[in-house]
Amino acid sequence: MTLRSAFLTSALAIALGAGSLGVATAAIANPVETSVTPASQQIAQTPGTIVEVASGADQFETLVQAVQAANLVNALSADGPLTVFAPTDEAFAELPNGVLAELVKPANRQLLTEILTYHVVPGRVMAADLRDGSVTTLQGSGLAVDVTPERVVINNGSVTTADIAASNGVVHEINRVLIPESLKPQIAALVPIRGLW
Repeated sequence: MTLRSAFLTSALAIALGAGSLGVATAAIANPVETSVTPASQQIAQTPGTIVEVASGADQFETLVQAVQAANLVNALSADGPLTVFAPTDEAFAELPNGVLAELVKPANRQLLTEILTYHVVPGRVMAADLRDGSVTTLQGSGLAVDVTPERVVINNGSVTTADIAASNGVVHEINRVLIPESLKPQIAALVPIRGLW
């Protein structure tokens, strides 16, 4: 079993064993009122998996390509439930020139996997379940959560559309690609750019 396979197997075991909201974390708690528009109210039919929902939305084309390059399609199509903070195409476009092209190369698959699983939290975490604090991702690092009446902020990105329903979890659209601090030196080494972060 490769390191990547072992990582994904353990990450999925954590996700599947976490239950609907059984993750012990300070940022998932009692409902909090926010002004983020729930997308789940707009969906009349039974939603597909997280991957199918993302594939059917024009704003997630780059994310879907990255998920395919990291071989995470099956992991994100499993029963879950999982919560994905999904960067839009515009969010990926804000990465420095050349970073995304390097990340999707087979040689950098493990790094891409860690970045993508940093956007995934075990359980079905609706926007109303979030409060100030942090949530632990499948990658292992935490995401900082800041909830105000106007918006939900995850690290340095804002949730722009919340509660997009999927059969195996929920998707929250965000306007930034989230990068763990521990991975920033590796990403910066991929391209000759100063002041990447």
